[in-house]
Amino acid sequence: MEYSHFKEHTDRVVESCSRVIVGKEETVRLIFISFLCSGHVLLEDVPGTGKTMLLKAFARTVGSGFKRIQFTPDLLPSELTGINYYNQKEQAFQFRPGAIFTNILLADEINRATPRTQSSLLECMEERQCSVDGVTYPMTQPFLVVATQNPVEIQGTFPLPEAQLDRFFMKLSLGYPDAQQERAMLTAYQLQSPLNSLAPVCVGQDILEVQKQVAQVRVSQPVAAYIVSLAGATRRHEKIRLGISPRGVIALMRASQAKAAMQGRDYVLPDDVKSVFLDISAHRIICRGYQMGQADDVAKECLSEILVQTPAPVEQQ
Repeated sequence: MEYSHFKEHTDRVVESCSRVIVGKEETVRLIFISFLCSGHVLLEDVPGTGKTMLLKAFARTVGSGFKRIQFTPDLLPSELTGINYYNQKEQAFQFRPGAIFTNILLADEINRATPRTQSSLLECMEERQCSVDGVTYPMTQPFLVVATQNPVEIQGTFPLPEAQLDRFFMKLSLGYPDAQQERAMLTAYQLQSPLNSLAPVCVGQDILEVQKQVAQVRVSQPVAAYIVSLAGATRRHEKIRLGISPRGVIALMRASQAKAAMQGRDYVLPDDVKSVFLDISAHRIICRGYQMGQADDVAKECLSEILVQTPAPVEQQ
């Protein structure tokens, strides 16, 4: 696919998902960016805003396998990764894959599971592999984990540790639709769910090829220096106790590459970096007086100040 066709391809994906989730085009684009960058998404919002429906629509649109697993305090790591069981007919142990073996996994209410179960995702998310009883199994490709959290009911939950939060490429929120969008939603769902009529606009193999092309989008030295400057500013800001990690810097570059490709360009502009900076960085920093992942509004306020104060490179005449 030529870079000039990326925008058209992205618009088809967004248009298809918008039939199911009305008015959340930018969120769909950001999830698609994460998918193209082999990243993972933390989706935090109140119940009923369409998180599960959005992921179902996205998986069907990109022609990928989809599984959903509800995280509860009694969920075992083996239910995610799989187990070796004894097959009496074959008289041998066989591996039964868990829910993690799919293209798109929705980990619903991830903070309700115990830390032991949460940590079973780490190797799968970072290394794209899963180890069970000393045997390593590769994950299905492409692979995307979208974990959800409910910010309202926090009693009896296990907050994600810093190491796991940092492994999420982006942290997003759907939010409530406005009145016009809600009326359009009622019209769309009056007879049946529009999800039933969705057809794939691409297949998994296409995504793997697109991922390779996104990685080849050029990042010039001035733009790379700008990315590093933004990261350094988060580590020096007076209201930030912990700035973004080197993993976050790489994620910012990759997201900027995908953003540029979606605009039909084979090179990154500073505006591409600015457009994804908040979503990539807000959950990775710790503001003074808060824990990591808390007070997103305060974090984004600090990051917005950094964007204003950090000079962006300009084209030389």
